[in-house]
Parts: sequence; C-alpha cells; structure tokens
Amino acid sequence: MMLRFCLREVNMSRIFKPISLRTSTNVSTAFRGFLHRSSTIANVSNIPSSTSPVCSYNEWDHLEEVIVGRAEGATVPPLTVGIKGSTVEENWNFFSKYGGRNFPLDHVNKARAELDEFCSVLRREGVTVRRPDIVDFSVKYTTPDFTSTGQVAMPRDLLIVIGDEIIESPMGWRSRFFEYRAYRSLLKEYFNGGAKWTAAPKPQMSDELYDEEYMKYSVEERQKLATQGRFVTTEFEPCFDAADFIRAGKDIFVQRSQVTNNMGIEWMRRHLGDKYNIHVLSFDDPHPLHIDSTFNIIGPGIVLLNPIRPCNQINMFKKAGWKIVHPPKPMMPDDHPLWLTSKWLSMNVLMLDPTRVVVDKNEKSTIEMFEKLGIKTIPVSLRFANSLGGGFHCWTCDVRRRGKLESYL
Repeated sequence: MMLRFCLREVNMSRIFKPISLRTSTNVSTAFRGFLHRSSTIANVSNIPSSTSPVCSYNEWDHLEEVIVGRAEGATVPPLTVGIKGSTVEENWNFFSKYGGRNFPLDHVNKARAELDEFCSVLRREGVTVRRPDIVDFSVKYTTPDFTSTGQVAMPRDLLIVIGDEIIESPMGWRSRFFEYRAYRSLLKEYFNGGAKWTAAPKPQMSDELYDEEYMKYSVEERQKLATQGRFVTTEFEPCFDAADFIRAGKDIFVQRSQVTNNMGIEWMRRHLGDKYNIHVLSFDDPHPLHIDSTFNIIGPGIVLLNPIRPCNQINMFKKAGWKIVHPPKPMMPDDHPLWLTSKWLSMNVLMLDPTRVVVDKNEKSTIEMFEKLGIKTIPVSLRFANSLGGGFHCWTCDVRRRGKLESYL
C-alpha cells in the first residue's frame, strides 16, 4: 500500500522565486536526481565538526554571521484556535477577513525596506548576513489533517543554533508548517560545510493538538489556566517554536506556551542530553508566545525581564547573582497595527556583543536604558516589520558567535 501525501493547489514554481530549476512530481525522476547527488552527500559525511560554519552558545557573544528573515510574501494566517490562543481578540476579525491573503502591500514594502536597512547596518558592523529564499506564503496546501496557507520567513521562530548544530523546530501553528522550505538552501549549504542539521519530529497538527474548549474561557480564566499548565496546545504530540527557548551557555531556558508544549520541551531535553540543562520558566502572561519579548538575556548574568510579566522562578537568577533589568514602557503609538505581537517588541533586541545592541530608534527610553548600562546602541527602525510578527531578535537567527561553552548559573 502506498501512502500519499497531498499538496493541493500548490504551484511549486511560484513558491521559490529565485530558483529556476523545474520542480518535478515524478518520483522516479526525483530519485535519479538523488542518486546523481549521492557522491556529494557522501563526501560531506567525513567533515570534522570543528570546521562547522555554525557555532553559537548564547545570545551575546561577538556575532559573526546571522540569518535575517524576509517580508516578501508575508501572508495573514487563517483564523484558527491556535491563532486565537496566541493573539488578542480585537485582531481576530482581521485574521478572519484577510486570512490566506498577503499582508497589505504598502505595509510589506515598508517592512522590506526596514529589513534591508537592518542588513546594511549589520554588514557595516562587520556581520555576515544571509537571507532565506523568497516564498509566496499565500499558496494553499493540504495535508491529510488540515488545509492552510503559510505566513512569513522569520528565522528565530523556526531555527535555533546550539553549539555546532542547527535545529529546525516543528512549530505550533498550521500556517507555519512549511516555513522551513524558505531555509533549505541555506541549511544544505551549512550542512555541506560541516554543520550538524537536525529537524525535530514534524507534527500532524490534527485537531487533537488543539483544545477547542480553551477559547471559551475569559482572559482572566485563561491566565489562571496558564498557572496550571493548560494552554491551547495539548500534549497530543511534540510541538515547539524555537523562539520559546533562549540560551545562556550550558543553561537553556524555555517556557511552556501556546505553541510549545511539554512534549516538545522534553524532546529538546532528550536530544541535547546531559551537556545542557533545560530550565522551564513561567510568567504571569495569558498569551505566552515566544520568550524573547518577556525574558531576553543580553549578557553574562544580565537579563531584561518584562515588568508586566513577572517570572515565577526569578529567585533562581537572583541567587546566582544575575542583574535583573526591567525595561521601560514601550513608546509605540496605539494606532500602529500590531496584528500578531505586542508593543513589548521594544525589548526584543539583538546583541552584537556584550557592548553593542541593535535597538529600535523610536524607542528612546529603551535606548537610554542601554546607555545607562554602558552598552552602545545601534538604532534602526523596524516598526512596519514589527507588525508582521517580530522585533530584531525574532527576525534573526545567529548562526555563528565567537565564544565557547560556559556555565552562568
């Protein structure tokens, strides 16, 4: 019996615009292509890990190479229970009305210009910048369990580098099921260069992964449910977004969120083994979605902690002598659209090293905070890219930082 995986309504030539090779659905042709490349695959197996182009242990060592995402092709995700569990109710009508369609073109173009400028700034600071392939995320796809369209190429959510290994997360939203395709050209290049490349188990994302009853509760009730470890995602199968993990050498911190479940956390714990310690943190937050706008480590023993989302395990850091910094209130105006995120992207910064940080140039109070900490700020505007779902940390994946594995707890 042959199991068929159905991808309906997909024109593959529309998806990867920079690639001129014709995509074939003929299995025998694809297999011959695999055999043709087999000698190349065999040749990379003996490359020692010490030559890996991928190496990063924390969020602040000197940044040498980074992937910056793309706004091109960004698509409004369809309204699902998963989206409802992670966003505020006032935006649900937007997802219901425009789900499956590209975000407003003018907005996307401005976001694209911001990200291009961000890349230029990084290059001037001596950082090698890589970009994913351009993908049309409005293409509809169907699996045996659901039908959806895509969303956006935002690398922090999908990819995490731990040592010389780059890990693809399974993701928690159906609209991000095929997001990994935008990065395959880069990942194959890194793999051929000696990097370890791991893809976590791909989830079915069937109805069993989502608690349909969850959204019947009020925001206050959901906040209480969060303290009990109950979220919109169930424990049907492992799922996690990479952005729910944040690294500090041998210690990696993660939150159980609307897209990351306990099975996903346990998968990461077992995969990494005894070399790393996985610490589960929790916060006073009814919509936990990605840890880096709540708890963002900016140096050895120093962390930005969202003042309206207190950490229930903060004493662990105080006992270790960490400096806890509460960032100021964001300055983003109320009329600026934030369909998928909150204003606290103001603390979603990217460290180039312990003395330099990329921060939004509109967030004057946050810039002043860093200056008081003795950290040089590199101001860049990212307001329109914020609307598509992320800040500087979200829109990047640090591929290589100059440093070694250490313990900070």
